[in-house]
Amino acid sequence: MFNKDYINDTIAAQCSGMTQAGIGVIRISGKDAIDVADKIFLTGAGKKISEFPNNSIRHGFIYDIRKSLPEKTDEVMLSVMRGPHSYTGEDVVEVNCHGGFYITKKILEIIFSTGVRPAEPGEFTKRAFLNGRMDLSEAEAVMSLINSKNEDALKNSMDQLSGRLKSRIISLRKDILFETAYIESALDDPEHYDLTGYPEKLKEKVIVFSKAISDMKDSYDNGRIMQDGVRTAILGKPNAGKSSLLNNISGYDRAIVTDIAGTTRDSIEENVNFGKLQLRLIDTAGIRNADDTVEKIGVERAFEQADKADMIFFVLDSSVPIDENDKKIIEFIKDKNAVIILNKSDLPPVLDEKKIKEDLTNSFPVIKISSKTGEGIDELKELTEKFFEDPDHGLNDEIIITNARHKKELDQAYDSLQLVKKSIDDGMQEDFFSIDLMSAYEHLGYIIGEDVGEDLVDEIFSKFCMGK
Repeated sequence: MFNKDYINDTIAAQCSGMTQAGIGVIRISGKDAIDVADKIFLTGAGKKISEFPNNSIRHGFIYDIRKSLPEKTDEVMLSVMRGPHSYTGEDVVEVNCHGGFYITKKILEIIFSTGVRPAEPGEFTKRAFLNGRMDLSEAEAVMSLINSKNEDALKNSMDQLSGRLKSRIISLRKDILFETAYIESALDDPEHYDLTGYPEKLKEKVIVFSKAISDMKDSYDNGRIMQDGVRTAILGKPNAGKSSLLNNISGYDRAIVTDIAGTTRDSIEENVNFGKLQLRLIDTAGIRNADDTVEKIGVERAFEQADKADMIFFVLDSSVPIDENDKKIIEFIKDKNAVIILNKSDLPPVLDEKKIKEDLTNSFPVIKISSKTGEGIDELKELTEKFFEDPDHGLNDEIIITNARHKKELDQAYDSLQLVKKSIDDGMQEDFFSIDLMSAYEHLGYIIGEDVGEDLVDEIFSKFCMGK
């Protein structure tokens, strides 16, 4: 299925960031990795890396062998990990050199001069998958781990990398395959396998399989929030203090703040850590009836952003009465996740917190803050955290799906099982059951990389960062 000659090449890439740093890391992987290291590296005592045992690291020097008389290029630590006990399953050598941009580039050029080719994005992890060091879901967890923005995302990525999702999928596939095999055996050998009453027994098992898959696929919305952050729209009329709130939470002057109403004409987005959560904060244009064409577009976009948000921070200026603009927003958010924020608590209040709760709604929490002084921001942080820790909205200890590809395959596996259930209810012949059972089995298999095509694998790993 895959081009074996392609993965027989020896490859190299810088694994550390492409910037000035104390240390740079260059990885070489493939059948010639140790031979290449022997050509360019010697210890102070003149020994080559091939003379040392596996999983060892040695101090020495990289030599520029392109010179007629090889000369020292850098003082390094070089480690050797022989396959199959390495990240890629191949012989791997890693060079820990000084982290200057020029020196790492030069060492890579020396390595490439030996016939090694540059690794493509994600190629080290791709080789780990092709060599059976990890399944496809674990390989995808590597990139999720790198992109983790908070503690929950990190933990979930580590769980997936450790094989938790893989184990659940393998267990489900094993149970589904057993039922398929039983049906096929009964159809081939009815004297020894009795299908009397079997459809109802199978129906009970299909319900169990469906519940397990449903729990995973239904976790995707929370998984997306965990991985990408809580999409949080800041709504309010002009001069309510929306931009000041964005600046306060982000820790710097991200948005322009003036006393002129309507300064914010378009949405401004910022990713911020807010306690345990990652927020994708969106400061929107002030909501009001406007004659200005540009401002009208800004208001329309504000409602569009809020409609797609996971959470809305509705900012009210507590120093002025509620008006028609505020009421328009209240009507809009009534069926959404929202917090009502009484801003400008540093000014004499006109709005009463108790009356707001009674008159507007009891379904939303109400909190007093001052974007100017920072008063109440910690309470807002705690309130938002608690909301997403709630079992109805938040994260739990079950497997959480963060990958859209996994969600798609789970949806299709679930649909196939519903077809099995329908065939049973309609009194269809048993061979119809096995067709849809196998469809569910195959879609679950695609999650962990069973029978996936080379094009899909290439597409997945092309999204990885260079050097991984």
